Amino acid sequence: MNTLYAPETIAAVATAPGRGGVGVIRVSGPSLQAFAQVISGGKSPLPRRALYVDFVDADGRAIDSGLLLYFPGPNSFTGEDVIELQGHGGPVVLKMLLARCVELGARLAEPGEFTKRAFLNEKLDLVEAESVADLIDAQSEAAARSALMSLKGAFSRDVNALVDTLIELRMLTEATLDFPEEDDVEWLEKANALGRLAAVRSRLDGVLATARQGALLREGMRVVLIGQPNVGKSSLMNALAGDEVAIVTEVAGTTRDTVREQVVLDGVPVHIIDTAGLRDTADVVEKIGIERTWAAVDQADLALLLIDGRDGVTADDAAILARLPDRLPRVVVFNKIDLSGEAAGLSEGDGHQIVHLSARSGAGVDVLRHVLLDAIGWQGEREGLYLARERHLDAIRRASAELDAAQDAYGLAAELFAEHLRRAQEALSEITGEFRADDLLGVIFSRFCIGK
Repeated sequence: MNTLYAPETIAAVATAPGRGGVGVIRVSGPSLQAFAQVISGGKSPLPRRALYVDFVDADGRAIDSGLLLYFPGPNSFTGEDVIELQGHGGPVVLKMLLARCVELGARLAEPGEFTKRAFLNEKLDLVEAESVADLIDAQSEAAARSALMSLKGAFSRDVNALVDTLIELRMLTEATLDFPEEDDVEWLEKANALGRLAAVRSRLDGVLATARQGALLREGMRVVLIGQPNVGKSSLMNALAGDEVAIVTEVAGTTRDTVREQVVLDGVPVHIIDTAGLRDTADVVEKIGIERTWAAVDQADLALLLIDGRDGVTADDAAILARLPDRLPRVVVFNKIDLSGEAAGLSEGDGHQIVHLSARSGAGVDVLRHVLLDAIGWQGEREGLYLARERHLDAIRRASAELDAAQDAYGLAAELFAEHLRRAQEALSEITGEFRADDLLGVIFSRFCIGK
């Protein structure tokens, strides 16, 4: 193992803030056996064996008692010596124990620094390191399972297999540059370069499709509920959430600010935003709420326009639809079918999907749930699905564009063909961190929690 930086000893509380039955302090750095002996009052820990000790201060007085675990590097999470002090989970005692670690030469760890060291010491690649945070932050069981798939290397294996195939194709292509007397096109045809390129593009399309599904599990979608006052937006939000999260009254204009709630549909987190009713008003507070409604629309991934099913689409409803951004998908919801007498279900009109439901009785709400998942392209959880981030999707798209450019360059010049292959390889290598910029690492690991 090659350490890529000058290691310092770092320490942090690795358990969640607040009171708990157990609290853990993690320490990582070079040669920590002596550190362990001092903080345990002279006891010598054995590798990977739990040792019950008193954790002592500089005067030998017990701060706490608990288990000490010693993991010598490189066979540890960070690749360095790691010590875990497992004591009682009170904030005061953990603060005292952490202060003792600092007295012994450790410094407080930065967010994500333990995982960053694991990456720098080649214990994890960048995708696996990111999946540690994704597993902690998972918002559904499906997201947790997919994050674990990434942590176990499923995503990285697919990316590395593509990179290896690109390297082989580059080697074949660049060999033509070493023999200028040979005809470039004839050489590449003999090597079946176009066939190999087509195979890479097909595999890349498959990885992109899987990554898109994984990104949905991680990021979810933002759905904004809009419409005139008193059409049932808050009632629908409560129906989707399965709880009374928004105030519902017969008084038009009850909702004057955005109300946000997250629900999970088939493992996908859906962030629902209830908004103020859209109408002309002289009320200053209501005007502010309407401004925030349009601000929420600008940030949304999907708009649900609610309409009173008894009235149908009015001129005011049509004006709301016309004001929606062109890039924003929308679904029209005819609410209050319990009063209009319509049947629950799905139809189409004017190029829009129309869901007929009753937010009050719940009839048709399941239809809307399916429509929401279809709108974002969710294909359902399946085996082998790994979590992905927007930066992963961006890298795959750039690699795909370079492969398209390579195909266009085929037959023009072997140098140009090879250059596009090189750029595609670099884009894919950014995913695992094999090809990276240091500022990217700063952004990624700064979003981790302290202690990871």
